[in-house]
Amino acid sequence: MASRTQSSEDYLETILILREHLGNVRSIDIVNETGYTKPSISVAMKKLRHNGLITMDRSGYIYLTPDGEKIATETYNKHCLLKKFFMSLGVSESTAEEDACKIEHEISRETIMCIIKSQNEREK
Repeated sequence: MASRTQSSEDYLETILILREHLGNVRSIDIVNETGYTKPSISVAMKKLRHNGLITMDRSGYIYLTPDGEKIATETYNKHCLLKKFFMSLGVSESTAEEDACKIEHEISRETIMCIIKSQNEREK
């Protein structure tokens, strides 16, 4: 699997989320969601294809490969966990969302596991 970067994780996560909302995803959907330019998205999708994280069909629909799906899901799950955790501490939803986006890429597995354990204990 290719090296993971923050931008590749963000794009894969965006594709995953858009797929849940739209069913099928094209580059223009990513442009509309992120606000990046068409050429920037085109370059990013080319890199993701080259790294084996997405495929595109002749109609321009984008699909996550198993490796891309794994990265997207892991990133999204960390994001949701962090956002929920921050909000449980009293952080506003908008700030929790922003902070989760920043931290989801750098946080260690150990810290994630401790947050999960803490959340599970709180829910008991």
